[in-house]
Amino acid sequence: MFLLSIYPEWQEKLREEVLRECRDDDGDAPYSNNIQVLGKFKLLSMFLLETLRLYSPVPFLLRKTASDTTLTNIKFRKGTMITIPVMMLHRSKEIWGLDADEFNPMRFENGVLGATNNTLAMLAFSCGPRGCPGRNYSMIEVQTVMMMILRRFSFSLSSQYVHMPRNFISLAPRYGLPLIVRNLLDGEKSDI
Repeated sequence: MFLLSIYPEWQEKLREEVLRECRDDDGDAPYSNNIQVLGKFKLLSMFLLETLRLYSPVPFLLRKTASDTTLTNIKFRKGTMITIPVMMLHRSKEIWGLDADEFNPMRFENGVLGATNNTLAMLAFSCGPRGCPGRNYSMIEVQTVMMMILRRFSFSLSSQYVHMPRNFISLAPRYGLPLIVRNLLDGEKSDI
């Protein structure tokens, strides 16, 4: 919601995509509960991947070495805890390019593999055998919710918002995310 609020052009692009892809053969835009329609949301997928890259819900991963290991000439004994700084890796210019600190969903136009020079660079859900088992479910859930929200509401950031993310268990706004929400169906506007 934060990135959609500060990039209204992306909010509009995504709304157009949702309205276009949810239309039936008669041109109506009924609510679609067909999971197959989610595969049509290319811009929404790109937007969500970029959001997860910039604001990964998990700022770091912990791993314990199962055996004596050497990584880039550094030796680790079996049982050593290693911290993987996800947020730092997700903003690395070496991995993501010179615009790594910038919001650019178009970097994912050709998928994750086309966005970076490292196949394991996207760690929002971790990867490998310890990767999040709910990754696909989470993406489907978020796409579904965003589809429903974008069809009915527009929103902008309230002037009361203070940008100060905090890390606890996951990344969240320290002082909340006050939004100005407008109901597109009846034109009402309210602060939440």
